[in-house]
Amino acid sequence: MKYIFRIILMACCLIVPLGAQAKTVHTTLAGDHGQLAAIIQTPDNKDSYPMVILMHGFSASKDYKLLELIANELEANGIASVCFDFNGHGESDGRFQDMTVPNEIEDAKQVYTYVKQLPAVTKIFLVGHSQGGVVASMLAGELSKEEGKTAIQSLVLLAPASNIKDGALGSGTFGIQFNVDTMPEYIELPSGLRVGRNYFKTAYNLPIYETAKQYTGPVKIIHGSQDEMVPTRYSKEFANMYDNVELEILDGYDHEFTQNMPAVADLVTKFIINSDVARGQEVVANNQTSSWWERLKQWLYELVNSYWQ
Repeated sequence: MKYIFRIILMACCLIVPLGAQAKTVHTTLAGDHGQLAAIIQTPDNKDSYPMVILMHGFSASKDYKLLELIANELEANGIASVCFDFNGHGESDGRFQDMTVPNEIEDAKQVYTYVKQLPAVTKIFLVGHSQGGVVASMLAGELSKEEGKTAIQSLVLLAPASNIKDGALGSGTFGIQFNVDTMPEYIELPSGLRVGRNYFKTAYNLPIYETAKQYTGPVKIIHGSQDEMVPTRYSKEFANMYDNVELEILDGYDHEFTQNMPAVADLVTKFIINSDVARGQEVVANNQTSSWWERLKQWLYELVNSYWQ
């Protein structure tokens, strides 16, 4: 009997502390033009966690490999994420032709509102690539004005495409010449995608930097030196505007960071982990879990030894 009792107690000591199991959920969330297809990843053995909202670029989707890598690495480090298709993209509702940066900001704001009310979410971070970087920067600014400085804990911009405004102002975007006052209902790109007139007209008056600078928290900007879609000077403009910013120009990298996406995912994850506002709570939470579990194991071992003797 003593042998059985000892085996049971020793097995208990090896059990991982109870907590929520890691999950990857494909779902839909309300957006500006209907439902948005989304993927929510949550970490293992955590009942509460920070949440990162990941935003893709123009004509891309939530399946962009870099965002997938970031989500996986965040999960491995105890951080949740939600990645979604903007309206008219991927599996989300709406026509691509009706997409504009302002309605993408509304999409992202509704995703923010959704994750904010989740009981397990402690803090919210934003990561955006290309046009998604513009959306993330402006959303951070708007939320800071509306909800206060702690609405967004930190912000990561990957090759933020603020040149979309310059393209409209210069009457030429994606290599196609046009006049915003007389242009047709849509411009058809070589890929077959139709970009609506409203996209260009709203871009013309888009207050990117004016809105973005209202956010004053930690910012990380990553840009490739060989980016042919968005010159590095646009990231430098963002960097000059923010006070609490790290700008990293990756030598030889293109707009999609195809040279080494895992390395970029690592940079993003480390920045989020080390952001001052995120670090404190996570360290305390981890130490508390470790502390009570270590005490319980010690008590079980002592109980086993005393009973065996």
